[in-house]
Amino acid sequence: MLRRKSTAGQPLVFRAAAAACLGWIVLLSAAQAPAKFADRIAALSEPGGYFDTDNLVSNEASYVRVLPELAQRKVRGGAYIGVGPDQNFTYIGAIRPSIAFILDIRRDNLLLHLLFKALFASADTRVGYLSLLCGRPAPSGASDWKKASVEQIVAHVDGARASEQDAAAARAAVNAAIAHMDVPLSPEELRAIERFHRRFMDAGLGLRFQSTGRPARSYYPTYRDLLLARDASGAGSFLASEETFQFLKGLHQKDLIVPVVGDVSGPKAVAAIAKMLAGRGERLSAFYVSNVEFYLFGDGRFSRYLENLTRVPHVSNAVLIRSAFGPYASGTGTEYSSSHVQSLDELLLRARKGEILRYTDLLR
Repeated sequence: MLRRKSTAGQPLVFRAAAAACLGWIVLLSAAQAPAKFADRIAALSEPGGYFDTDNLVSNEASYVRVLPELAQRKVRGGAYIGVGPDQNFTYIGAIRPSIAFILDIRRDNLLLHLLFKALFASADTRVGYLSLLCGRPAPSGASDWKKASVEQIVAHVDGARASEQDAAAARAAVNAAIAHMDVPLSPEELRAIERFHRRFMDAGLGLRFQSTGRPARSYYPTYRDLLLARDASGAGSFLASEETFQFLKGLHQKDLIVPVVGDVSGPKAVAAIAKMLAGRGERLSAFYVSNVEFYLFGDGRFSRYLENLTRVPHVSNAVLIRSAFGPYASGTGTEYSSSHVQSLDELLLRARKGEILRYTDLLR
């Protein structure tokens, strides 16, 4: 049978078949394509709740002291889950996971991490990042600062003169980066992000953790203290190393640090993260839970939290990183907080044996 030729010299039957194949390829590619950042946030998040702290910065002066134990236990790679502010970046930088989730009951924490993500997108180096966060001018020849110590970077930001022009430039950079994320945000939420940024710009590196309606405690570490903190081996915060900063920047560029609104004992978020990890063939290596367990015991939700933990696929040496405060702190002299590492399997085994009946049982 003779077949009529197309103008391109190909049989029409061939062109139709090729078009059909192309359609299947497009559909298959769409199905296999990674979810957009905004879609992933929406798919994993649950309705938010309230907690009476701003949590712009950590109040855990002891947070870097777990880094040697993480190295000793060979906690490396895999997936990471953590709560709260940018303390997570130090743990992520030490563990080097392939994906990380920042889970917090407060939607404000998601907004704060959008600010951090925007800063990583806008800054090429650590000194640029910290300068933008605090609304200070970056030093000339910023690329020459890649080998600078964190002490030198902190000294630059502390000594730089703040101006409204620099603050406006920092805000413009953040706004442009956030718009590029395509995360649906209300005008009120955009104002909240600006308010958080203004707090960093106004207080500089002297910013402290604060609870609603109460002044910041004098024994809380400043943001400067947190950035300059060192463990026994000399390792420090995520801004102590340009390599660590670039690793984090790379994860952010690939949308692999995902802020999620959710309760660690809630009905959706942890289960959704667990399902996503299973689908990716990933397993949890570390879960930074701060002192959330204290509050879970207080309102009877600890058992639901344990049920959620059992759902998460994890490696055999997966750990929980927790902090304790006030009378529950130990091992750090007169300091207000202490940080600890525990095997996740050990916790789940002790719970099955009925050995975790009260908060203090976790700290033994």
